[in-house]
Amino acid sequence: MTEACDLSAVEARQMIGNKQLSPVELLDSCLNRIERTNSAINALVAMDADTAKAEAKAAEDAVMTGEDLGLLHGLPIGIKDLDVTAGLRTTWGSLIYENHVPDVDGDMVANVRAAGANILAKTNTPEFGAGANTTNKVYGPTGNPFDTVKTCAGSSGGSASALAAGMLPLATGSDYGGSLRTPAAFCGVTGYRPSPGLVPATGRPVSLNPFAVLGPMGRTVSDTYLLLLAQLDSDKRDPFSSDDGLRLPESLSGVDLGSVRAAFSADLGCAPVDNGIRATFAARTKAFGGVFAEAEARDPDLTDVHECFEILRGVNFVGAHRERLENQRDLLGPNVIDNTERGMAYSLPDVAWAHNVQTKIYYEFDRFFEDADVLICPAASVSPFPHSQLFVEEINGEAMPTYMRWLAITYGLTMALPAACVLPCGLDEHGMPFGIQVVGPNGSDELVLQVAYSLEQVLDQNAETRRPVPDLTKF
Repeated sequence: MTEACDLSAVEARQMIGNKQLSPVELLDSCLNRIERTNSAINALVAMDADTAKAEAKAAEDAVMTGEDLGLLHGLPIGIKDLDVTAGLRTTWGSLIYENHVPDVDGDMVANVRAAGANILAKTNTPEFGAGANTTNKVYGPTGNPFDTVKTCAGSSGGSASALAAGMLPLATGSDYGGSLRTPAAFCGVTGYRPSPGLVPATGRPVSLNPFAVLGPMGRTVSDTYLLLLAQLDSDKRDPFSSDDGLRLPESLSGVDLGSVRAAFSADLGCAPVDNGIRATFAARTKAFGGVFAEAEARDPDLTDVHECFEILRGVNFVGAHRERLENQRDLLGPNVIDNTERGMAYSLPDVAWAHNVQTKIYYEFDRFFEDADVLICPAASVSPFPHSQLFVEEINGEAMPTYMRWLAITYGLTMALPAACVLPCGLDEHGMPFGIQVVGPNGSDELVLQVAYSLEQVLDQNAETRRPVPDLTKF
């Protein structure tokens, strides 16, 4: 691939700074790719090309006049449609906000813009991020660039799909039960779920909920880390914010994997996982497991995680959507209604029990890493499925009790408040992207990212494990 839009974000930023690539050229390349592919994929929704062109010209002028350049100077970026963008339609995927155009940026978006990013478009998401299939009543479904009739997952599906198709070098995401990790796996890109508060999440309806985090997405670990550095901040409006992020290095250099103890788990001891995915995971870990000092099959203790997750997620949905359910039910989709109603059915003893269980999971997960440095597991329990199917109804012939259960391979970890990086790891038996999670305990962000960076180099040496690229000749 020789088009500018296919450059990594790190490469493009270096070339812009060295006057080898104009921000205008890069934007034009992205716009050409968008014109060629987005009508079939529907990854990018609201877009302001005219403003982006003006910003690209201003970025070019800044380079030529020797001004100080920001970390993301001149790089086009997609912002998930759950994040507020000044002057650019922000709908949360909901008919309630179908025509909403904010006057100001959200805090994370403002940080990214201040770092020099050129905000080109919003990326599609399910309504209020509820669901792991990116579709909503405002914009419709987003397809997977590897097979457009299949889902890109969700809720950061538009971001993952746009990255995989080369529409943008960077995109933002967010993650609760796997909203950033599952799309990265389904689309063959990288996504990072940081420790709570590393990227402050302000304006949440339930501020004492550490499970929902904002995070970066890119095609490589270095690209993803570049965006993370721009997103980092310390903001006490997020009760979990700290200055931890300010101690992260300026770039990743990797670690000696021969000194790293890795634990491998195909299902976390609790998650339903398709037999084909299980077999692919076994084959891939066999291929790269030898690079670690230790590679042991071991499951974390996530006892009672399913009901715990459902209850605490219900608390969040009731806090966020109860009034909408009461006053605007006819405008809401089924996932928001289902989650909110189930949340309202729980009792105070249920909620107290769930908090107790989550606390135990957190402590046990931390102890798990006394004997391992990282945990590696699949990033999705199934291969991408048709986006006409709202969720996974059964795995290996077993009916899923809720629309979320197929996401246990990610939401189980959420309850432990991890740092988790998704790496592309070749294709599965159906020829669709397969991804793995590199996971550490809360606060282990630097270690997880350094291990992921080094492991990515190993995976890239093998045709079966390197990042897959969709065939764009079909568009």
